[in-house]
Amino acid sequence: MQRVLITGGAGFIGSHVTEALLARGDEVCVLDNFNDFYDPAIKRANAEAVKAAGARLVEGDIRDAEGMARLFTEGNFDAVIHLAAMAGVRPSLLDPLHYEDVNVRGTLILLEQIRKREGLKFVFASSSSVYGANEKAPFSEVDDIHRCISPYAATKRAGELHCFTYHHLYGIPISALRFFTVYGPRQRPEMAMHKFVRMTLQREPIPMFGDGSTRRDYTYIDDIVDGVVRSLDHCEGYEIYNLGESQTTSLAEMIEIVGEVCGIDPIIDRQAMQPGDVVITYADISKAKRRLGYDPHTTVRDGLSRFVEWYRQQLG
Repeated sequence: MQRVLITGGAGFIGSHVTEALLARGDEVCVLDNFNDFYDPAIKRANAEAVKAAGARLVEGDIRDAEGMARLFTEGNFDAVIHLAAMAGVRPSLLDPLHYEDVNVRGTLILLEQIRKREGLKFVFASSSSVYGANEKAPFSEVDDIHRCISPYAATKRAGELHCFTYHHLYGIPISALRFFTVYGPRQRPEMAMHKFVRMTLQREPIPMFGDGSTRRDYTYIDDIVDGVVRSLDHCEGYEIYNLGESQTTSLAEMIEIVGEVCGIDPIIDRQAMQPGDVVITYADISKAKRRLGYDPHTTVRDGLSRFVEWYRQQLG
């Protein structure tokens, strides 16, 4: 049994990870500030569910240094899974200073607390966006990445570098996880799959940026949770892991599958490519397989079928 702090624990990925840890007997403290990046009522509903399952819930902000000091003292944690962040490539272009403040300064405040306490493990949620305009695919953790093309990506890469610095200076065990386009039940409503399913069911036009040939490595939430838990259990030294499905689907193919799963022909609104978007994301997961036993297996069609079933249940 471990005492685990999960920042952003009321969010999409965080609530699922919380449930997984509670189910195996860990004590979990969920920290969230319930900001209005999307409807806070969604996160509050997630929070009530994990609280009912046994999690402790704390409303607070990772940028509050004094509040974090009190929380770490009271919690006596064994590990921190840091999922709290300002998310999204396109919104980061509009408010880069806020993204820097939350994603970089907030991470540093947590690392400062961890370095004062012996033995704490740190799992840091990074992103496949750090690969930026990488021309080599699939993407490997050993690739030379120096071409981030959005403020969001730059903040996540900065977080990885700060993590390595704190591991080097203070010996903190750290797993940095590069997530590849996570989807599934409770997904944020502005994310592509959630938005496309909603628009298809409501017979609204789906914006397709570019010619539909851009490809993403879509990763189902259950597979991501498995990778996060494994990275916690194998957290030692400083390691970066890709967590993806290791298969790619084009935007046009994904929209087609959405239509098939929903039983409705999508209406497509063709638009220009957006600044900050990359042509492809594609995870080389050989390291995570070898070291963690990570073995994702959910196809996009299966994952979307589960998501649509959940979405329809939410509609009542």
